Amino acid sequence: MISCLGQLDEVHFSESVYPRGLPHHPSPAQNPSGFVLWLWGRRVYALARMIHPTAIVEPGARLGAGCEIMAGAVVTRHCVLGERVVVHPGAVLGGDPQDLKFDRTTDSFVHLGADTVVREHVTIHRATKPGGATVVGEKCFLMAASHIGHDCAVEDSVVLANSVLLAGHVRIGRQVFVGGGAAFHQFVRVGEGAMVGGLAAVSLDLPPFVMAVNRNEIVGLNLVGLKRRGIAREAIAELKEVFAAVCCTPGNPRTLAAERLAGVRTPEARRFLNFFAESKRGYARSRRPLADHMAQDE
Repeated sequence: MISCLGQLDEVHFSESVYPRGLPHHPSPAQNPSGFVLWLWGRRVYALARMIHPTAIVEPGARLGAGCEIMAGAVVTRHCVLGERVVVHPGAVLGGDPQDLKFDRTTDSFVHLGADTVVREHVTIHRATKPGGATVVGEKCFLMAASHIGHDCAVEDSVVLANSVLLAGHVRIGRQVFVGGGAAFHQFVRVGEGAMVGGLAAVSLDLPPFVMAVNRNEIVGLNLVGLKRRGIAREAIAELKEVFAAVCCTPGNPRTLAAERLAGVRTPEARRFLNFFAESKRGYARSRRPLADHMAQDE
């Protein structure tokens, strides 16, 4: 049972001392929470609303100002949380990776960006290599029971719906939305702005701005998402061209993308093509006729 030290950029916790047995500060103006904590022989004032008495925050964990840790959540000493991160009941952050070769003495980390929300029973495992980190960006929304495995990198403004599973070393680009129950093979990459349907099974890389369903099936561009982001019509039109040329045309996607790269005009199309420069898993392709994609409304 631990309470948060208010108004500090970094928060370090000692052993559980809150709330039983603590003296009350007489001045609410000086300490609105009404509690005083003694840590490492020093008196510090606690904002009791920030961390629930039943939460566990291990010594060495670092929390930015304004974080909230709810009932029964666990934040291990391997975690670094940015400002205003909210961790809901039962979540476990910074647990050991599920790797049979992992040495538990390895000093590795979990980093969460500012304003990220971690819902009930989410698990995020720390990295496998010394000094490495599993990283979640800013303003992400991780829904209940989703899992982020060791060494993953989830960029800003990503939404993972309930029970999404990311195996180790998965890379998720910014502003990706993943539907509930989708599962990702280790080392898979998902490009920015993509949308993945619920219960999808993804074992191949998904390019930026696409929609994917079922097992590695691309069904088109995420046109609604592009419009909501305010992407220009010219860029959307060019994305449709390069998407058709790379994802709907027979041949090696990496070669097809390289052939088109020099002629693109918009940064979105360039980022789409650059995605194909590397892969450890191969690339998902469309199974729909090219004419169906070209008929998509802008």
